[in-house]
Amino acid sequence: MEVTFLGVGEAFDERVANTAILVRVAAGGEGTALLLDCGFSVPARFWELRLGPDELDGVWLSHFHADHTFGLPALLVRFWEERRRKDLHILGQKGVQQFTESCIELAYPGFLQRLTYALRFVEVEPGQAVSTLGCSWSTAVNDHSQRDLALRLTAAGKSLFYSGDGRPTPETTALARGVQLLIHEAFRVRTPVAGHGTAAGCLAMAESCQAEQLALVHIHREVRRERLAAIRELAAATPGVKVLVPEPGDRLMI
Repeated sequence: MEVTFLGVGEAFDERVANTAILVRVAAGGEGTALLLDCGFSVPARFWELRLGPDELDGVWLSHFHADHTFGLPALLVRFWEERRRKDLHILGQKGVQQFTESCIELAYPGFLQRLTYALRFVEVEPGQAVSTLGCSWSTAVNDHSQRDLALRLTAAGKSLFYSGDGRPTPETTALARGVQLLIHEAFRVRTPVAGHGTAAGCLAMAESCQAEQLALVHIHREVRRERLAAIRELAAATPGVKVLVPEPGDRLMI
């Protein structure tokens, strides 16, 4: 499983694109490419990879805030422009189809009916693992201002956890148990913020669920500029977890 951090930023960071993760997995001998979230500043980072219009197989939407979803219309219409033919799966919580279709219609009226490929919507609610695109998809509700589903994605004997936004909950901690890579929002260092995670809280979660690696993303822009040293000090005090603070474009294998 190959993981590329297209963006690692929060909603309003002027220097770093919104958090979005490109995951490539081996499925039945063929490569499968999945995009986890697609905020308004993400499409340009995706296009820089120069992938063909049919190479992306699925998009996961953790929740419906703009910095996780509003890049989707541009991505889909460019696929149309580049003559995509392959079905595209869009996965998320209940209501993902209505939200996506409304989003496209608002951004590019009339284009939903002009797409040259089908959109296949898949709801992945907590308590029901879904198998599709060569992967197992399981979710749990995170603590965020809008309903956010954290995701455990398993394929080819490897698992990663992606929080979307929010603070860990007992349910998301249980969902992440034993994953090779835990990707979690860490908006602040220690100070709690309603509906957002902290680096300290993510480290405690990673220890509790025995994750092999922890990647901290969606860090507040001021914290990223001025307090990364404090996050690294916390990480050094938690030797049982390998901690990453990825930059856009960073890539790793699990």
